[in-house]
Amino acid sequence: MAIETEKITLNLGPVDLGQVDLLVQEGFYSTRTDFLRTAIRNQLLVHADVLKQAAVRKTLVLGLQRFTRKDLEAVQAAGQKLRIRVLGLATIDEDVSPELAMATIDEIYVLGAFHASAGVKRALASRLQ
Repeated sequence: MAIETEKITLNLGPVDLGQVDLLVQEGFYSTRTDFLRTAIRNQLLVHADVLKQAAVRKTLVLGLQRFTRKDLEAVQAAGQKLRIRVLGLATIDEDVSPELAMATIDEIYVLGAFHASAGVKRALASRLQ
């Protein structure tokens, strides 16, 4: 299974960028992206305890949370509604209709990435936090 990534844009000053380029040129990192990923991962490790505590405090699911049509149909049949809270990736399968999503999802709070069809995203726009 391929790891999903999200693209971000980062603005650096010329001195910082030059130092990154020098480290790449000297062979410490294969690319600028390799340097940035390593730096981000190192900072996430430094703050791992704080992240875990905050995730628990905010009742966030860590990692990947996927919702299939079958999952949401079961929620609907039980007469329930979901409050989706994810630190990582929340995915609603492509075969979920906007109507089913609206009928079963009260709230979506995602720190990271949210993947769903354009129709589902439009339908749930007012419920995204």
